[in-house]
Amino acid sequence: MPEDTNPIIEITSLTHRSGDRTALDNVSLGVERGSIVALLGPNGGGKTTLFKILTTLLTPTSGAASVGGCDVVLNQADVRRRIGIVFQYPSLDKTLSVAENLTCQGHLYGLRGSNLRQRIASSLDRFGLTDRARDRVATLSGGLQRRVELAKSLLHQPEVLILDEPSTGLDPGARATLMDQLTELRDQDSVTSLLTTHLMDEADRCDRVAVLDLGKLVANDTPDALKSRIGGDVLTIQTKSPGELAKRAEEKFGVKAVVIDGVVHIEREKGHEFVPDIIEAFPGEIDSVTVGRPTLDDVFLQLTGHALGDESQEGDKGESR
Repeated sequence: MPEDTNPIIEITSLTHRSGDRTALDNVSLGVERGSIVALLGPNGGGKTTLFKILTTLLTPTSGAASVGGCDVVLNQADVRRRIGIVFQYPSLDKTLSVAENLTCQGHLYGLRGSNLRQRIASSLDRFGLTDRARDRVATLSGGLQRRVELAKSLLHQPEVLILDEPSTGLDPGARATLMDQLTELRDQDSVTSLLTTHLMDEADRCDRVAVLDLGKLVANDTPDALKSRIGGDVLTIQTKSPGELAKRAEEKFGVKAVVIDGVVHIEREKGHEFVPDIIEAFPGEIDSVTVGRPTLDDVFLQLTGHALGDESQEGDKGESR
């Protein structure tokens, strides 16, 4: 998507430190109105710290951030009116019904009477919850509870939806439905969604992906543009001795071979032509070789030098989650 000269979320040189830990390190980012943007990174990479600052729950050490032109430190009440929040873990009262949860949310934003009833009815209809309005939230599946969370967060008609790993605990089908709903909100109501995630398939469906690692913003582009940074194909090689084979492949062919979860990964132009060469070089040592186009996993590895799930490389272990 084209760059927005007047982003609805604007982050400038944002830094947050806690003791000797730096959770965010001079991060600058603009989010275009009516877009879906993923903050991609490992636990401890800075995603949740940024989430807390944008939702006025945390004050940055330095730098600035604004939502809809309102400073997150100086104009907190205005920011809160402009945003809807979906937390990583459900914030619903499970002893109340779906409609009662929405009613409580409406009261927090000063909504009353027929206006509130109309908004609740509209939200229930939009998320396919009308027939579940009187059901206690505790009886709903995880996917349905996420729908209630979305309905609740949008009741006051915010411009921006901020979601902290919203698909936590959801099965693949429910995750896909969630992304469908965010796309519908973007296309029909120009709602801007900023979501933190460590799931590559989720990030791949967003308009842009901002990659945070060790508190630094290391990339911000469309998924396709990020993947195009990797020239050629990616080979994944199954072998009983991945570390040894990776080292020997680098020595013999002058390629960079990285071991992730016991599998050797090699980037190579015309990867299919390289398959016979590497099998012939290591007869009987390779169980299988696959060749594919680059994924966001490959992009993250190239940008950071480690896999997304590599716990040993995580930065701020004190980041709240």
